[in-house]
Amino acid sequence: QLQLVESGGGLVQPGGSLRLSCAAYGFSLDGYSIGWFRQAPGKERVGVSCISSADDSTNYVDSVKGRFTISRDNTKNTVHLQMNSLKVEDTAVYYCAAMRAAYFCAEYVPWEYDYWGQGTQVTVSS
Repeated sequence: QLQLVESGGGLVQPGGSLRLSCAAYGFSLDGYSIGWFRQAPGKERVGVSCISSADDSTNYVDSVKGRFTISRDNTKNTVHLQMNSLKVEDTAVYYCAAMRAAYFCAEYVPWEYDYWGQGTQVTVSS
């Protein structure tokens, strides 16, 4: 009933772009911080970017800063992650997660997030 659904993943060449979407069903994203996480094969799930519920401020980890942009579309109850200049090392399953509590989302603490999507595969390969 309450869920997040990611979409937009796929296969792209290095230097290409993808736009991921995270749509909420059963609740409004207004009032939630949203984080994007990714998990590469054989590695731990790590934070990528987040947007705050308080003031829509954004955060990016150093590895994606300047290449990725997170944004809200409140009319569609959706958060997007625009990914440009993609690199092979960006290959991973990407997850969105929603946090209701007023924690600092840029700490990327998984247990602080209440809802998680199923993930969408991003593969960067020539």
